[in-house]
Amino acid sequence: MTTTTGAALIAQSLKQQGVDYMFGIVGFPVYGVAHAAQQAGIQYYGFRNEQAASYAAGAVGYLTGRPGACLAVSGPGMVHGIAGLANAEKNCWPMVLLGGANDRYQNGQGAFQECPQVEAARPFSKYSAEIDAAHRAPFYVEQAVRTSIYGRPGASYLNLTNDVLTAQIDEEDVEQPPRCPEPPTSLADPKDVERAVAVLREAKNPLVIVGKGAAYARAEQEVRRFVQRTNLPVLPTPMGKGVVSDDDPHLISPARSFALQNADVILLIGARLNWILHFGMPPRFKKGVRVLQIDVNAEEIGTNVPTEVGMVGDARAVTAQLNEALDAEPFTLSADNEWLANLRESASQNQAAVQAMLEDDSEPMGYYRALREIADRLEPQDMLVAEGANTMDISRTVLPNMEPRKRLDAGTFGTMGVGTGLAIAAAVVHPDRRTICVQGDSAFGFSGMEVEVACRYDMPITFVVINNNGIGGGVSEYIPGKPLPTSTYTLGARYERVIEAFGGVGYCVEKVADLGPTLDKALASDRPALVNVLIDPKAQRKPQKFAWLTR
Repeated sequence: MTTTTGAALIAQSLKQQGVDYMFGIVGFPVYGVAHAAQQAGIQYYGFRNEQAASYAAGAVGYLTGRPGACLAVSGPGMVHGIAGLANAEKNCWPMVLLGGANDRYQNGQGAFQECPQVEAARPFSKYSAEIDAAHRAPFYVEQAVRTSIYGRPGASYLNLTNDVLTAQIDEEDVEQPPRCPEPPTSLADPKDVERAVAVLREAKNPLVIVGKGAAYARAEQEVRRFVQRTNLPVLPTPMGKGVVSDDDPHLISPARSFALQNADVILLIGARLNWILHFGMPPRFKKGVRVLQIDVNAEEIGTNVPTEVGMVGDARAVTAQLNEALDAEPFTLSADNEWLANLRESASQNQAAVQAMLEDDSEPMGYYRALREIADRLEPQDMLVAEGANTMDISRTVLPNMEPRKRLDAGTFGTMGVGTGLAIAAAVVHPDRRTICVQGDSAFGFSGMEVEVACRYDMPITFVVINNNGIGGGVSEYIPGKPLPTSTYTLGARYERVIEAFGGVGYCVEKVADLGPTLDKALASDRPALVNVLIDPKAQRKPQKFAWLTR
């Protein structure tokens, strides 16, 4: 008779279901799970905080289509992991949070770190369950993984009690289900597809909006083919960037406000009319705009704005259906169309305003000038992570994305502090590509200690901290005798010294002339590097026609 432990069986089951990466912190009662995961062939990365580890697990799900796992100790550790669980659920990214727990016979007795973890996870996940017996671990793991990737992707939680983890099981009593296959591809009703094409054909001011759902679905070839055949203008959401390359002439991101306000028909491909798209409502959108929507989740159809044609299905498959419909009845928007001309004029005006800021060599430098040096060095295959309010927002317009799934940022949940965890996930999944993580100083402070993880695992990530001494803006000097404003941090903080403490390379830059050469050295280093860029504390985005929050 051959025996195994519950911990080993859980690790083997995760590997069986296609979970290749695990991030976490060991402690009671999950030491054995981490060791067993490594023995099962799962790459395990020890973090400094469960929050960052959980962010990494969600990012792996987005990048690979199979959930990353986050391993957390009981009680406080699992609660920290809820941050990434919620982030993954809001972003529709598959992940599995594994939370250790006390022996079940101690429930209600005030056990060490006793916590209602299954209940706590439930509002932030698609699936939340406790493994009730060690030999049933494969069943629960398969359910958690399958639920996370089927339908609208999302997060799963499994509660691992100490008695289940340490239980000895006869391997003959274990039934290991096969690996759950990739999600079944769902197609829209052909009649709905034909209706959508008909509406687009009669539109005067049509617009295609591409979201990260299209990127997740690997729909880039189908979307690009559709756009090229129809000559329709395209606007990406932040992580929809790259589905259509930023250098594609159909992309009209610089004319975003004009496009949204004047489009009479909008085709949404894997994008939701939530706060990122101003709920699809006036004044940001034209009143009465006709909406055509492709979404894998039927409940999303018609959210906030009634949908004229809802196409429920996989973004890649349904866009292919649109292309097939065009085979039967092709149409192309004329190159000299007035709508396209107006979009180009609006884009040109905005680009001219930004260009002046990109070329402004005054010191201390502003966001645009600092980010331009990064943009000049980006390669199409680079993994780009961006977070921080102004830093992230401005980077969307300055830092190009030529390929899909190469940009990670705060996402739908608007989570600050995700950057370092996302960067580590990107480096783990794509070790053959450069990973560049651009963060504001406030954003870096949430999880800056995680640079130690990058150093410990020899990940040559280049971190760039855009340092303006505060949240949204700081000050250049303190006022004597006045309390420090809550939005202001230590002036000129030397964040690069954090990474130096762990064997990484740190640089501090104040002069415009020094930034480019310093970035070159950091990117060429075979060690993790951090470039601390001191900018004007009063630097801001270019003037915006609308406030960021639509009311």
